Amino acid sequence: MPRRASSQSMPPPSRAGSPPADESEDAPYFDSVDELQQHGINVQDILKLKAAAINTVSGVNMTTRRHMLKIKGMSEAKVEKIKEAAHKVLGSSFATGLEMQDKRKRVLAISTGSKLVDAMLGGGIMSQSISEVYGEYRTGKTQLAHTMSVVAQLPPDLGGASGKVTICASTCRGVLGNKYP
Repeated sequence: MPRRASSQSMPPPSRAGSPPADESEDAPYFDSVDELQQHGINVQDILKLKAAAINTVSGVNMTTRRHMLKIKGMSEAKVEKIKEAAHKVLGSSFATGLEMQDKRKRVLAISTGSKLVDAMLGGGIMSQSISEVYGEYRTGKTQLAHTMSVVAQLPPDLGGASGKVTICASTCRGVLGNKYP
């Protein structure tokens, strides 16, 4: 197991294999827009949201009213009603320090396969976050991604995440117009 830095302001990530008692093993990490129907939103309006690629309640919450008004068939009254329903589903976005500490305890440190790299990263690559790896050609970026794909399938006591992980690998080629080879 990788060593951790001795002084951290946040508690170290958990390697425990089981989720907290109040969470189900298969509990989703998002709320589908279909849940808005239980709060008085018309099925047709939900279908319009999905057609506009707004598939989660968080997506509704993050989408501006101006953008939602551009969706065909959405009026100001409908948008306001949808926003209110989304707020009811999500609840308050404020959290106490203890709630944030509990959330931090659920973060897993997924091993990179190298004890030295894990030590540099404070235990491995942290779950519930986005990590970016970049560098020169042939420096091991793809090898790291392949290793992480395998290690992520391992149980937490071996440095993995029991397969509950998403790894997205891409290059700058399309984004920056082939600026990099």
